Amino acid sequence: MNRGTALAVNYGLSTMGGAMRGTSVLARNARAPQKEPIPFQQLLPLKLKNSVSGKGDRTSNVACLQEMAVMFACLKQSEFDQALCSKEIAGFQSCFNTSQEQKKAKKELDRSDGLVLGADARFMGHKKINQLLRKFPQ
Repeated sequence: MNRGTALAVNYGLSTMGGAMRGTSVLARNARAPQKEPIPFQQLLPLKLKNSVSGKGDRTSNVACLQEMAVMFACLKQSEFDQALCSKEIAGFQSCFNTSQEQKKAKKELDRSDGLVLGADARFMGHKKINQLLRKFPQ
């Protein structure tokens, strides 16, 4: 008897198709509900900090990437002759101008002292959130 067969016989498994029975014996309580609830242990106080970091605002939001790719593909195809790609260049410039206007509007919203309500409240900057947390400390 080789070693693998001896191990299979010792566990009550046969070497021919008995692996399923052994697996079901071992995994009998795999999805059983937990018997007793785990008590909650408070490690830190359940309150907000009085400030947030500005690390989340540093994400690089690339504007007009699609328009830029289309413009460069056209320029490459026309051997960088701008007269042949005027439509793509105009599309990229209009996209860039609208993104600059949106960026200015967001800066003005961050600089204003009023509360931000509605859908824009999700996109408050860290400075605005810190102002609110200073008004209502925990």
